[in-house]
Amino acid sequence: MYVAGQKEMQQMDQYTMEKIGLPGVVLMENAGAKVVEEIIANSPEDHPRVVVLAGAGNNSGDGFVISRRLIDLGFEPLLCLLVEPGRIKGDAKVHFDVYINRELPIFYLHENTVEDLKKELDRSDIIIDAILGTGVNGPVREPFHQVISLVNEYGQKKLVISVDIPSGVSSDDGKVEGVAIKADKTISFVFPKKGFFLNDGPKYIGEWKAVDISVPVQIVEDIGLPMPKLITNKLVKASLPVRPEHGHKGTFGHALVIGGSRSYVGAPIFTAKSVLKSGAGLVTLAVPESIYPMVAAQNPEALFLPLPDCDGHLAEKAVEKLIPQLHQFDCIAIGPGMSRFPGGERWMKLFMSSLTNQPIVVDADALFLLRNELELVRMYAGPVIFTPHPGEMASLLNKTVKEVEANRIETAITFAQDNNVYLLLKGHRTIIASPEGEVFINPHGNDSLGKGGSGDVLTGLITSFLAQGTTPMNALISASYLHARAGEEKASVLSRYGVMPFDIIEGIRDQLRLLDL
Repeated sequence: MYVAGQKEMQQMDQYTMEKIGLPGVVLMENAGAKVVEEIIANSPEDHPRVVVLAGAGNNSGDGFVISRRLIDLGFEPLLCLLVEPGRIKGDAKVHFDVYINRELPIFYLHENTVEDLKKELDRSDIIIDAILGTGVNGPVREPFHQVISLVNEYGQKKLVISVDIPSGVSSDDGKVEGVAIKADKTISFVFPKKGFFLNDGPKYIGEWKAVDISVPVQIVEDIGLPMPKLITNKLVKASLPVRPEHGHKGTFGHALVIGGSRSYVGAPIFTAKSVLKSGAGLVTLAVPESIYPMVAAQNPEALFLPLPDCDGHLAEKAVEKLIPQLHQFDCIAIGPGMSRFPGGERWMKLFMSSLTNQPIVVDADALFLLRNELELVRMYAGPVIFTPHPGEMASLLNKTVKEVEANRIETAITFAQDNNVYLLLKGHRTIIASPEGEVFINPHGNDSLGKGGSGDVLTGLITSFLAQGTTPMNALISASYLHARAGEEKASVLSRYGVMPFDIIEGIRDQLRLLDL
């Protein structure tokens, strides 16, 4: 499934109307009909009282259709027009005229007061937001600002359904300037919108569903629209490494995890556990000699490569011990618990210069130590995977976290292409980008994952799938999804407060079982 912005949807609508010949008024009729289906399916009562809030644009045209169709089905909705009728144009006016010609009930805000509108909302069971839609640019003006604030005062007392996108949320970047509808459910047309997954968007959309209104999905390919894709269960199942029924530990890959330090003993443990419990045949842990006994006691399943250390972190001569052995591993992860240390940049430079072409996953402080040696990354013969959180991404770009978060998709695409890396940009909604310009958005995950060690589990999961032979993009798609879903499901049992890294690992195994693997 693709994810669309305002411009992409306008191009698709235009193609449907001009090239295919399906008029805009028909698309609007289809859109309204689909929302009515969802109202009925989500209604808390047999015949709820519905208030439809409409402005002047195409989103309001959908609202006119919704009101009319509900009446035809025996409901008694009230259409509340928040603007003067003369402002309604185009396809929306066609449907408004049909509504008026049938002499159906309507509340005009310009002839009443906001207090009168509040009385109508007080009597409602369901509020339909068909005010602004995807056309928001800048702060919401009056009277919409006041009406949206009024709707949000009801909190959980009313069921609020937004048409296409909550009014006040930008469909392109999810930003809210001042105020936006906090929906319980959003019914989006054709595709979910980018704003669902960026910036403020996730706080406002509630549950969402994309419905068909007769705009062919194939248009995306036909006119070559560069659009992100959404990670789905079906896509994950197709992305996972294939496990031969008669395989053995050599079949499923040997991963190397390099990391750990005196202050961060647990990180490489979480990574190694995740590697094995998601299917890799073997994992070797390369850690400083000083913490080897503690790490080994927690990982009886792993192989070990204790390395020379200096003051609790990897010493420079540890690279010399690593170099002759690197060729035997199918995938290498570096960074979990590695810490920042004097000479660390030189350490990473020597390490990167010694690799051949195995996939390498770079995480945590290894990203920081490599930030000034990105030319080595660009020149590397094998695939390189970076997994930064926003702070690490900001360090790589010499920007602020605010700048990174303001343009997550564009930041990920540009960095991946400029540096020839596969990038997984962590956050409430993870963005994945390839050197070729492919982009995926993970719609899952919650605050249960916001805990030390969670990212180390994700690194292990990516490393495991790479060691088992899948492609970098497939590894990132499946790992990010399974990691997020594991967090969600464990939170439903343990609470969002109490999910720990080992819980996530166990949750990943549960998710793999649900995929019948």
